Amino acid sequence: MPTTIDEIYTQVIRALPPGERLQLATLILSNLAPQNLAVVDESSTWTEEDISDLSKFSLQYAATIYPDDEELI
Repeated sequence: MPTTIDEIYTQVIRALPPGERLQLATLILSNLAPQNLAVVDESSTWTEEDISDLSKFSLQYAATIYPDDEELI
């Protein structure tokens, strides 16, 4: 009897017809989706302060690259 995921895939799942493998994948993904909604890591989302800081930095940087006396077009 297979004991690891790789063994299960090799010995059982790979032998299934494509339609049944797709059905199995759909069942697995459908089962995971509701559970993962609560596990979403929002630590990498941008706050309003982050966006404001980036905008300020971008404008300051642009001002150093394109001085007032230089024509942009």
